[in-house]
Amino acid sequence: MKWWLSLLFLVTLIGGKPLYAEIVVDKPTQRVRISEGMERYIGPENPTFAEISASSAFQPLAHDVPNLGSTNADIWLRLPMLNVREDANLVLEIAYPLLDEVELFVPLTEGNYRSVQLGERQAFSARKYQVPNYAFDIHLPRDQKLVFFLRIKSTEQIILPIYVSSERTFMSQVSNDSLLNGIYMGIVFIMAVYNLFLFFSVREKSYLYYVLYVVCAGITQMGIKGYSFQYLWPNWPDFASKGPIVFGCLSGLSALLFADSFLQLRKTAPNARRVFAVFIVCFVGSVLLTVFDFMQSAFITMQITTGAGSLFVLYVSYWVMISGYKPAKYFVFGWTVLLLGSLVFLLKDYGILAYSGFTSNAVQIASVIEMALLSFGLAYSINILKAEKEASQARELATSLENAQLIREQNIVLEQKVEERTRELTASNASLQTTLTHLKETQSQLVEAEKMASLGQLTAGVAHEINNPINFVTSNVAPLKRDINMIWDTLAEVERLAFADGLSDSEKHKQIKRFKEDVDIEYLKTEVDFLLKGMHDGAHRTAEIVKSLRIFSRVDEDTLKFADINEGLESTMVILNSLLKDTMRVEKRYGNIPKIECHAGKLNQVFLNMITNAVYAVNKRHGNSGEGKLWIETGLHEDPSFIFVKISDNGIGIPADIQERIFEPFFTTKDVGEGTGLGMSIAYNTIAKHQGRILLESTVGQGTTFTLIIPIQHRN
Repeated sequence: MKWWLSLLFLVTLIGGKPLYAEIVVDKPTQRVRISEGMERYIGPENPTFAEISASSAFQPLAHDVPNLGSTNADIWLRLPMLNVREDANLVLEIAYPLLDEVELFVPLTEGNYRSVQLGERQAFSARKYQVPNYAFDIHLPRDQKLVFFLRIKSTEQIILPIYVSSERTFMSQVSNDSLLNGIYMGIVFIMAVYNLFLFFSVREKSYLYYVLYVVCAGITQMGIKGYSFQYLWPNWPDFASKGPIVFGCLSGLSALLFADSFLQLRKTAPNARRVFAVFIVCFVGSVLLTVFDFMQSAFITMQITTGAGSLFVLYVSYWVMISGYKPAKYFVFGWTVLLLGSLVFLLKDYGILAYSGFTSNAVQIASVIEMALLSFGLAYSINILKAEKEASQARELATSLENAQLIREQNIVLEQKVEERTRELTASNASLQTTLTHLKETQSQLVEAEKMASLGQLTAGVAHEINNPINFVTSNVAPLKRDINMIWDTLAEVERLAFADGLSDSEKHKQIKRFKEDVDIEYLKTEVDFLLKGMHDGAHRTAEIVKSLRIFSRVDEDTLKFADINEGLESTMVILNSLLKDTMRVEKRYGNIPKIECHAGKLNQVFLNMITNAVYAVNKRHGNSGEGKLWIETGLHEDPSFIFVKISDNGIGIPADIQERIFEPFFTTKDVGEGTGLGMSIAYNTIAKHQGRILLESTVGQGTTFTLIIPIQHRN
């Protein structure tokens, strides 16, 4: 035997090519998994097929179902196959749908191969066999060894259960698989629809999160089995490779949201929610990586996050359960079953457990059990909430009955107290009404007092203004009377001489001339003209003062009329002329403004109060030094529907801390007996009733400016 092995080794060395074990097909009518004979290329990267077909850098695979991990590179397999029975047309099946590219090189003649390409990068309709797995037609002549080459590329983990069977056997197996997966999806659909109806009935968001989890988990399992590509997006090959990762992440997200809501982590384990937030960020990051075609990184991120998140959720649910929250036991049992199913599935992938129908569908079986347990848990949770609500309602009803009895008793006492209090309030109301009446009377008296004070000031000014021209007239009466008597005497003397007898005309002329010279008739004529002119000026001045007084007073107070503001200001200045000493200089700049709709008399009262205050402030600061100044200016406002009246002085100014109080009733800065404190309050109210406003600028020691802004026409 040893010599035969030595001879075989020598032949191998001489031939330059090693001899490999082949895949023996001895049951072509059955579905047989290739368990040995497959070889993997381990030579230089990125070879051509010509290099692959001639290469000796292949090594046998150790497992029946190879787990080749995750890689971005192409994986090459060699499948030397020998049919020891009759000729057969068979189907080579790769029972793992999550492969981006699958290319089988089928031998034709010596050294010639035909390439057949499948994978998720192609539309589903391009497949001959419309099934999730990848199936290739192969022909194996009897007792002839053929070498097939297989190129595989995928972003997900690569697992290769490869079967050889007849087409009839293959289609029968596909039908069985479809039935099992149809049952699974039917259960998922029923769970989703049933709990969605419950959500609309009870409006409990845990049901909504559960429905999202069931749907996403179901689509994820469909994607792993290849049915989502077949039925949901057969013409989107690009999304077919991304779907399992995207929906796997969405399934994890919805599971975390459901766990948070179902376990009531806000109350039972608030710190765990921070860790949940980290997992959520990782799932979102994996989705973003998928969107931007970083598929390998996205898949690894999803796997790590799913594993760590699942273990942490199990730990948290167990902790909540032992803390006393009873519905958590359903979550613990369901999640444990799912993790056990996932563990069986992984152990199968790594060859620790045998590849069988149970191990390959362990996740789906566990998922169905978990969904049922979680659904029971939701119902149990709702029942607990319902029982707690009923108990709470019973307690509230008992409390309500006790409160009703207490309210009836308190109402009797309250009615008695209300009656007593009503009598007290009635008496108090009568007293308050009396007090209010007295206050109104007092207010009216104070306003009238302010008006009387202004009237007294007005009377004094008018009396002073009228007294001067009247005195001028009366002082001219006596001299004028004397001059007129002298004129009468002259006329009498002229008449006497004119009718005297015995005098010649020349004698009469001489005597008349002498009498006129004695009387000084020329001077008398000049003096009479002067006295008459003075009396005329005095009478005219008096008439002007009376006219100004009439303009100022404006008896038509009850109606709005258009009035000339410049004329009103001028009449006010005439009345206040007695206050304006020679030591105070007044500058008036009246603009070309239209008449405005107003109560003219009330506005003149405002002007009177403000100018009086300005004169007071100037006299306080400057006295008789002659440096006092008063400016009065009118014009159109920057808003052409308003005019402005600006009254400025260089008086003592108003301190900043009392500027906001000057319009308060009874507030005054004048000494006792010099003011009532109502003048500026009345001015403010008057301007407000005219729909205007008053602006104040003042600096202590420099002066004050009041700007009245008044609309030209009232707005309704």
